[in-house]
Amino acid sequence: MKRLSVNQYEQGIRSGDRLILSRAITLIESQLESDQGLAAQVLERVLPHTGQSIRLGITGVPGVGKSTFIEAWGQHITSFGRRLAVLTVDPSSQRSGGSILGDKTRMATLSVNPLAYIRPSPSGGSLGGVAHKTRETMLLCEAAGFDVIVVETVGVGQSETLVHGMVDFFLLLMLAGAGDELQGLKRGIMELADAIAITKADGDNGLAAERARVDYQNALHLFPPAPTGWVPPVVTCSALTQQGMAVLWQHVEQHQKRFIRTGYRDQIRQVQNLDWMHRAVRQQLETRFYSQPRVKKELARLEEAVRQGTMLPLEAANTLLAMTRLDG
Repeated sequence: MKRLSVNQYEQGIRSGDRLILSRAITLIESQLESDQGLAAQVLERVLPHTGQSIRLGITGVPGVGKSTFIEAWGQHITSFGRRLAVLTVDPSSQRSGGSILGDKTRMATLSVNPLAYIRPSPSGGSLGGVAHKTRETMLLCEAAGFDVIVVETVGVGQSETLVHGMVDFFLLLMLAGAGDELQGLKRGIMELADAIAITKADGDNGLAAERARVDYQNALHLFPPAPTGWVPPVVTCSALTQQGMAVLWQHVEQHQKRFIRTGYRDQIRQVQNLDWMHRAVRQQLETRFYSQPRVKKELARLEEAVRQGTMLPLEAANTLLAMTRLDG
């Protein structure tokens, strides 16, 4: 396939060409050094056209039905003309490095919606189950004219904190049976949430979902108030009946209007950008460190020594660090 120029990428993205948008995302996800320079130029070109969308993060306990929920909520969001981009992350295999990338299959209706764009990306083994270039992908989608960007986590522990650090509104999906789950739910995750939705609140599960809603609402009242003054709502919803979808979106809009009016959204995004910078520094330092010839040469020997128990991990690490200088 012919390599596109910076101008072709910029024009294609700005015009909403999904093929070029997808190629641009593949470009920024590439680990090839020859691609990374072009990717940086593309991002620089589109940067002035970003920042106007609503950025949503969605996470949830296993079995909560994140993809089913996103498809139903996405249909509601697009029903009044908003353009939606869904960035899903598939966990890469620790053995093969492969990824299933099956979210378009699980969101069959939304994937053919002309106002929706679904982009599954492998986590690539990155911490927290968040794709290595999720932030950059968000910017490309914003430049392509999408009004709402949804980032779905794979829910592997650290993903909640990482996604919270790149979105405007963080939604936590939970199942009914709050009494048991509150015991095992990390307080930190609930403190991150801007809203909690009890899913599958239909049929015989309706009463249990309502009880769960009350339990979670009471639990949130025990937390200290957020500096922004926002009190996270707890709602029940059903992807099957569309119950609660409109209410949830109303909460998102109220949250955004309030945060934009008070200047909190700009402040939060500035902090997120600084965090992005520092994470990028750490990632590049690690990449450059392990790419050095002396480190490559000694790494296998030191790993074997640690594996056999003849050298302490800290000693091996110090030996590697002594081979290079950060100011070199």
